[in-house]
Amino acid sequence: MKSIIQFNISKGDKYYIAEGVGIPVVTQAKTLDELAFNIQEAVTLALDGEDLMSWDIAPEHSVLVNFELPKVYA
Repeated sequence: MKSIIQFNISKGDKYYIAEGVGIPVVTQAKTLDELAFNIQEAVTLALDGEDLMSWDIAPEHSVLVNFELPKVYA
């Protein structure tokens, strides 16, 4: 059972985009602070009323985000 819900974050032209790993949740925002809030809200809405056991998610879970940095040329 997963106790961590993962999100990958990338930067588009105007927005940061968060895509859930193993959970069908995608959200976006102009700032990383807004995105963090949107992720929490989206996860809450997606899991509200759902049977967490069927999603293989622990009742007390946390969220981990991975941020993709642009390529750096040295």
